[in-house]
Amino acid sequence: MGVVSSRKVIRMTFLDSGGERNIITVANPRDDITEQDILNVMDLIIQKNIFVGKSGDLTSKYDARIVETTSNDIYNP
Repeated sequence: MGVVSSRKVIRMTFLDSGGERNIITVANPRDDITEQDILNVMDLIIQKNIFVGKSGDLTSKYDARIVETTSNDIYNP
């Protein structure tokens, strides 16, 4: 059997001033992170204009989720 590995990320999606979706991914979030923590960070990113999107400044939150994946490495020479 192969090696099993797990990965956990927070995927935050924003809309920019041109209406395009922009995704920011944060790897290995702490286990006790809350929905409010994530929303607060998203608000801060928008307020401080930390990132520029594909077609302008990030203007609003679109989606946020914690994504967990498990991989089973069947063959890796």
